[in-house]
Amino acid sequence: MSSNKPDSSKGSTTGWGAPAVSDRNSLSVGPDGPILLHDVHFLEQMAHFNREKVPERQPHAKGAGAFGVFEVTEDVTAYTKAALFQPGCKTEMLARFSTVAGEAGSPDTWRDVRGFSLKFYTSEGNYDLVGNNTPIFFVRDPMKFPHFIRSQKRLPDSGLRDNHMQWDFWTLNPESAHQVTYLMGDRGLPRTWRHMNGYGSHTYMWVNAQGERFWVKYHFHTNQGMECFTNQEAKDMAGMDADYHRRDLFEAIAGGNHPSWTLFVQIMPYAEAKTYRFNPFDLTKVWPHSDYPLIKVGVMTLNRNPENFFAEIEQAAFSPGNTVPGIGLSPDKMLLGRAFAYNDAQRNRIGTNFHQLPVNRPRVSVNTYMFDGHMNYEHSGNQPVYAPNSQGRSWSDMTGKVDESWESDGDMVRQAYTLRPDDDDFSQAGALVRDVFDDAQRERLIETVAGALLGGVRSPVLERAFDYWKSIDPDVGRRIEEKVRSGSAAEPAAGMSEA
Repeated sequence: MSSNKPDSSKGSTTGWGAPAVSDRNSLSVGPDGPILLHDVHFLEQMAHFNREKVPERQPHAKGAGAFGVFEVTEDVTAYTKAALFQPGCKTEMLARFSTVAGEAGSPDTWRDVRGFSLKFYTSEGNYDLVGNNTPIFFVRDPMKFPHFIRSQKRLPDSGLRDNHMQWDFWTLNPESAHQVTYLMGDRGLPRTWRHMNGYGSHTYMWVNAQGERFWVKYHFHTNQGMECFTNQEAKDMAGMDADYHRRDLFEAIAGGNHPSWTLFVQIMPYAEAKTYRFNPFDLTKVWPHSDYPLIKVGVMTLNRNPENFFAEIEQAAFSPGNTVPGIGLSPDKMLLGRAFAYNDAQRNRIGTNFHQLPVNRPRVSVNTYMFDGHMNYEHSGNQPVYAPNSQGRSWSDMTGKVDESWESDGDMVRQAYTLRPDDDDFSQAGALVRDVFDDAQRERLIETVAGALLGGVRSPVLERAFDYWKSIDPDVGRRIEEKVRSGSAAEPAAGMSEA
């Protein structure tokens, strides 16, 4: 059978052989506008990616979770009318924690970003907040997402994970610098899921009862305190108990030690996004707390383990596109891409009617014109299956401007966000290294990165990696290079390839 090796001199093509316009940028209305449904190349790339592996999740395959309650303790009605954020409201919810790159059988304690996915069973329908234990991400355009995930997976010939492949992607996409710095720092190895923070990461929209709009970021701070493993502790634990994080959460809740997180938000007035010094919708950036301080909202407590892991955790389906009145999306291109991709992935993974499974079913009545399909259970009897209709079945007919909206204009383009005065790929990563990490954390960062680079990274990627870290911080980059050149770095960190 032919390997069908591509001709690298001619660019890529679509699946039907036509030249692909771009594998770097999705199509949007102006550099800062929303991505478009008629970007067929992106949709085909994403739809195929969602079906690339069966049956486990593509990213975030290894994980576990628990049920609990979110209670609002403060008054944030000035910013949102969403029912679950009204004063005193208590909402049942589900949390799933996970790793990104590892398969379902991989160790919990490998160095990786941790997923932090929440499903709130609100009185207005389900609201999903699908984030990570870091406030930023590796890329800012969803066209790159399948490429990023594949770079963290396995080589096509040997089937092994490969540091060279990872660093090749990262160094060719310098926007990854901020997240890679988080990953290679202490926070890349949380001691338990109970001892890590969670973030919505993206920018979302909140709308209050008066129709005023705000931009919002979510921060869930652990009430157990932040704790992390060292490289050696994580490596030892991977050998002793590959399911350590799953076991820890289950046993803690079973023993009555219910973990909790306090939700804070950052609020940006709607108009300020237009002139802020960097693009506030760029997923590789954080908003400084000095500009937008944390506002307390309430407390999330996990108090009930699943009765059946497969039915209640493995079949749980999350999507950042699942919003409720008072909460909307933003011009964040990654968020808009995920709003399509996640539910599409669930249709492939667990079936057309995944939303009817008990763990995914909303706690309110449903009147949807989606019908039939594989494994259909809930149905509308003999009511009309079309809208509008004259048979008495209700249907929606809103016309005009929607509450959770923003304005956008411009040509249809394929390019990154428009640069603003403080837009660059390395300054926030450098600030994390210099201003947030202490001396001991910087030493561990240098040791971790040098060990990862010694794990099979070759020229010219190796030299690009040195330049990448020197762009983050000249001194840290120099010391990483010295360790690698001298061969004095420790072994690759847990979860990093040793190819």
